[in-house]
Amino acid sequence: MSVQTTSQWAKSLWPGVNKWYGDAYNEYPVEWDKIFDKETSSRAYEEDVGVSGYGLLRVKPEGAAIEYDSARQGFTTRYNHVVYSLGFIITREIFDDDQYDVVGKRRAQALAFSVRQTKEIIGANVLNNAFSGSYTGGDGVSLISNAHPNVSGGTWSNRPTTYADLSEASLEQAYIDIAGFTDDRGLRIAVIPNKLIVPVTLTFEAERILKTARRVGTANNDINVINQMGMFPGGVHVNHYLTDTDAWFIKTNAKNGLKYYERRGDDLVWITIGILRTLSSRLLSVPLGAGLILVVLTLHRALDN
Repeated sequence: MSVQTTSQWAKSLWPGVNKWYGDAYNEYPVEWDKIFDKETSSRAYEEDVGVSGYGLLRVKPEGAAIEYDSARQGFTTRYNHVVYSLGFIITREIFDDDQYDVVGKRRAQALAFSVRQTKEIIGANVLNNAFSGSYTGGDGVSLISNAHPNVSGGTWSNRPTTYADLSEASLEQAYIDIAGFTDDRGLRIAVIPNKLIVPVTLTFEAERILKTARRVGTANNDINVINQMGMFPGGVHVNHYLTDTDAWFIKTNAKNGLKYYERRGDDLVWITIGILRTLSSRLLSVPLGAGLILVVLTLHRALDN
């Protein structure tokens, strides 16, 4: 535990500093909510359980008995809620003597900036780790895989047969592949692309492909079918926290996709300690001396893994 004192902020004690820099930057708009559907929770954890459907009907000859089918419970995905927190401690002297509010109020603003960054990085890491076998979902495989198991047998894929860079052709093939999605029993389901999610490095390529009226990179006068048919009504979302420079993702209209749970809103707590005492919580048990000010910011989050 590090306590910030007047000796560490000597320049803040006397008027004359023109500008303080390094703690006030513009922020990108919220980006995690373009990936996840936000939900709330009042329990220690949440679970999603898949179910299988039924197969096609069979011809029943006259007088024959009806054939019966069985549905079954599928894979279970559990969302374990996690608490993220961070704080800082300053002395009452620096709080009172600071001529610029650089240690108190502006430090709290810097902590809020850390909150935003934490949310974005944790959210983006679901896609950053989507190809890794070390990060699996309820069905036991990675988020992006060509071996997602069906409860009734067999597998299904949510990736290209061969990985491909972002292009007009690869997007068209992805659209075709998504149109071929079936349920657990092999029946066609109406899943359509909604949004293209890309890292910063693919910003310009994605915009050219989706927004030009004619085909990209050719001298032909063919129309750009992706643009003309409005195949991605949600447009392009550039995520500044994706780490793979050539990985791209499509969010569809499928129900119960990626979820972001928020149990409570962000908690910013200022506590002034006038006498020796102990502050205890689920994550913190710190003896605090007289004349200290404790600032704690806590997140309550769970993300689909």
